[in-house]
Amino acid sequence: MKVTDLKIKNLVEYNNQIFTITEIFQNEKENYFVKIENDDHSFSVPADSIEPIKINEDWLEKFGFLKTYTSDHRIRYERPEPFIKYDIDLSSKKIVEGLKIYGNSIKCKYIHEFQNIFSCLFGKETGIKNSFTNKALS
Repeated sequence: MKVTDLKIKNLVEYNNQIFTITEIFQNEKENYFVKIENDDHSFSVPADSIEPIKINEDWLEKFGFLKTYTSDHRIRYERPEPFIKYDIDLSSKKIVEGLKIYGNSIKCKYIHEFQNIFSCLFGKETGIKNSFTNKALS
């Protein structure tokens, strides 16, 4: 994950917990750091010590997607906006997996990527509640 792909309010993983990025900065040696927080903790860590969170069915539901189609090959999730879909490809090749906007496929397999795309499209945050961020990842 490149620090240049991150934005304030992105969700990331650190020590098997979910955190929200609240600040991105460089020290005097020009190393990148991020300030992260959840309900229990708030601290700064080197940017290369955080990990992206992979999109899965639970996360899609938290972001307002509903499962609309299931087959042996694919699971489709859709948001209330008719032009946003997310396909989960059940084949090993993962050819059709990812975000679809107006029928165009966009490489998007991590939560922070979806948050950034959503912010660019709508000019606002995803609206996801941060009350779950202090829970450990399973």
